[in-house]
Amino acid sequence: MSMTKVLLVGATGETGGSIANGLLEAGTFEVYALIRPRSAAKPALTALQERGVKVRQCDMTASEDELLGALKDIDVVISTVGPSDQLEQIPLAKAAKKAGVKRFVPCGFIPVTPAGGVMWLRDQKEIVYNHIKQLWLPYTIIDVGWWYQFAYPRLSSGKIDYAMTMSNDEIIGDGNTPSALTDLRDIGHYVAKIVSDERTLNKMVFAYDTVLTQNEIYDMLEKISGEKIERKHVSEEEVLERVTSARASSETYPYDPAKYVPRYIAEYQLSWGIRGDNKPEYAKYLGYLTSKELYPDFKPSNFEEYLKHVFSGTAKGIYTDRIKRFDSKYPPSA
Repeated sequence: MSMTKVLLVGATGETGGSIANGLLEAGTFEVYALIRPRSAAKPALTALQERGVKVRQCDMTASEDELLGALKDIDVVISTVGPSDQLEQIPLAKAAKKAGVKRFVPCGFIPVTPAGGVMWLRDQKEIVYNHIKQLWLPYTIIDVGWWYQFAYPRLSSGKIDYAMTMSNDEIIGDGNTPSALTDLRDIGHYVAKIVSDERTLNKMVFAYDTVLTQNEIYDMLEKISGEKIERKHVSEEEVLERVTSARASSETYPYDPAKYVPRYIAEYQLSWGIRGDNKPEYAKYLGYLTSKELYPDFKPSNFEEYLKHVFSGTAKGIYTDRIKRFDSKYPPSA
């Protein structure tokens, strides 16, 4: 049986790293990492190369001929570019069409939300999705809910600070809105299954582990830790004010990524916390297939067990190379 050749864009990031792990562990893929020349010396890339990942150096803004060279003999392209780089996928998609790529997975990998004005980031992705469809390029769009690693609040004792990127100390609305969650480590396992599955070609797939409310998460962590966690509620009105303010602040030229981070978070809070978009039922309404239906035998990471690892000090922090101060309300932007 021949190996499927996959070109992974963003292999050294958190999502890309999970996908690289999933593909390598599956054992049926020949994995290539598309790397900007300036990123060739990253330790994370060296670690992937030691595990058998091959490197193709090319900038996303390179000429079509250079992109075609990077895509030579590739079966599947998977993109995990950062929020500010979404539109850079368009030249890559054009080259992928010319190169005969059999499946293009653009950078989705966010909670479920509708296009058309709820989230700027989702609308940027929609521009890419529409361009792919105009090319008649085979595709699969994968969204994954909210990460376990961002879903729990801080303990006042500081015991779990080591694993946290942000304080995450606010409950949106009444805290009873269900939201789909996925362990970052499971994303790669889902992706390995999805890109090998003919049922997912030219489809949207919602891959998720579990569904919980913020109140349920707080209750769970209080039980595990024995600590009482203050519940700071943010009303719908305040969330809407944040969205309005962040949109006004971010709409500047030239584009300033730093001004978009508060906007990302405010619009996420509006979508999953107030509107309740990030649910399997809504995903199905929008036309997604779900991982639960496609892969009923897959055993995802259990959220309560994950929290126990966090509390015991054995969990792994994320974005540790980018954290400048712990008390930020906002996670890194890519």
